Amino acid sequence: MTLKLASAISLILLVGLAFWLWTPDRSRAELESRYLNSPSDLVDLGGFRLHVRDTGPKNAPTLILLHGFGSSLQTWDGWAGPLERDYRVVRLDLPGAGLSDPDPTGDYTDARTHALILKLMDRLGIQKAVLIGNSLGGRLAWTFAAKHPDRVTKLVLISPAGFASPGFAYGQKAEVPAFLSVMTFVLPKALYRPNIQAAYADPTRLTKAVFDRYYDLTLAPGSREAMLARMQQTVLVDPRPILPTITQPVLLLWGQKDALIPVANAQDYRKALPNASLITFDNLGHVPHEEDAAESLLPLLAFLAG
Repeated sequence: MTLKLASAISLILLVGLAFWLWTPDRSRAELESRYLNSPSDLVDLGGFRLHVRDTGPKNAPTLILLHGFGSSLQTWDGWAGPLERDYRVVRLDLPGAGLSDPDPTGDYTDARTHALILKLMDRLGIQKAVLIGNSLGGRLAWTFAAKHPDRVTKLVLISPAGFASPGFAYGQKAEVPAFLSVMTFVLPKALYRPNIQAAYADPTRLTKAVFDRYYDLTLAPGSREAMLARMQQTVLVDPRPILPTITQPVLLLWGQKDALIPVANAQDYRKALPNASLITFDNLGHVPHEEDAAESLLPLLAFLAG
């Protein structure tokens, strides 16, 4: 075989491999047919649509639920039904996640997301609410409460992000490996699954339907680019001077087998928050509300009723 022929064959194989691995976006129409309850759930915030589910009695105390990185408002499905009997439950997909549009400004900083949450609250006529957040959503919840204490009555933080960790230092942009940009073109389903399983203490609890939803919505138009942008724009601020200013009651929920944000971080939050209590779950991971909704809901209900 000549070198020229070998090179040609290699090129053909590489092109074939790239074509086989290439992962295009799902069409928005297809995703909305599967995951949108009602067209009215797409709330226009001035040319920018957020996917929002607003259920329960409108005159009841309001809960605003913020999902984690790479997730969507459906992560709260196991909690929403029981909660909406007595509370107004507002769930949203963060910009560029789930069925929410990518942010047209390209700004995925916490400050921008705070502004959008505030705008949504005003749009829905919500003066005060309990903020409930998981992981990234937890960081957004406590930083929002510190900036807008008059709009938050209580906080529920589920394995919240915020303290420095490898790749995320205070005062500087996150270190995002360059190879991650490949995921905007290539994201095989089999390689994606371990990323979602890592959030579970027991991977067998990750059902096919839930995994398929994660994967499908990650392939929403602009979603992968938004995920990268949010990582690249993340600049952590040292929480220790900020957390003591939060005087509202705080409930910390954490899985003892959390492999993404270790339960040891819970003590950092307890030391800094003046009015916080902690509940841990022996056999749950990073998303206790999703892995075992019934067990994790009990302390939340007690906290809300107190």
